[in-house]
Amino acid sequence: MSRLHRVCTFAMLTAVCVTAQKPDCTLVAGWTQHGPAREFEPDNLFEYMDGNAEGYLLYRFVRMQGVTCKSGGNTIVFDVSEMADPEWAYGIFTANRDPDRPTERIGMGGQILPRKATFAKGKFYVELTAEPEGDHTPALRAFALEMEKRISGQTELPATLGWFPPEGLLADSVRLVPESVLGLRLLQRGYVAEYKFGKAFLVAESTPEAAAAVMNKLRARWAQSQPVRVADEAFEAADRFLGRLCFFRKGRYIGGFANLREGEDAIALSSRFAARIP
Repeated sequence: MSRLHRVCTFAMLTAVCVTAQKPDCTLVAGWTQHGPAREFEPDNLFEYMDGNAEGYLLYRFVRMQGVTCKSGGNTIVFDVSEMADPEWAYGIFTANRDPDRPTERIGMGGQILPRKATFAKGKFYVELTAEPEGDHTPALRAFALEMEKRISGQTELPATLGWFPPEGLLADSVRLVPESVLGLRLLQRGYVAEYKFGKAFLVAESTPEAAAAVMNKLRARWAQSQPVRVADEAFEAADRFLGRLCFFRKGRYIGGFANLREGEDAIALSSRFAARIP
């Protein structure tokens, strides 16, 4: 294959992928585009969502493409956001979903509500918002399912979600926190899960040495912390806001529990958690 042929083939494949990921009102019969298409990047996203742009940028937003679709008196705002990778796409989905309503497996995860549908697949996060008031579930579901078919990419959940112990874990509660996990700046980004008896977290550092350095700083934060035997190193402590806690390190990962209710065995819980981390 000649160099020109390879370049042309790559260009055509790229064009097909870009087209497939664009929102399209004709995905569902009876809907047409109203007004021009929209496109935003990090530098101008605030022009579209002034009060909420920062929430997207925290999840490593790359670009957004959008259209407004109409059918009779009904309107659907249809936006597709590209994030840096699938983990961040799933992360922004978990941040924006309704925690009191069920999710379903559309792509990596999706949620269909009477006036809003969202899902993440690959590195893309899709949002559909309907007007006016009322139940627009059939149209939103139809758009979401058709758009999911067009987007290529990861449908498996991030592996990290499966490392949280299932006992006592509240359904759909694991979410990616883009900064200051548990409100601690030392824990720059990671996953947090809600349990019936407290909350768990897991943060990945670049190397075991980097994780050990963070653990040293965490121990220094609680002067009365007590060392315990979990994984490579661990300690227990008490905090005004985080309550009873137990933090451990396993390789480059730092995890543990906080806000534990009285009577829970922090060491046993943390040991079970650490054992699930590869």
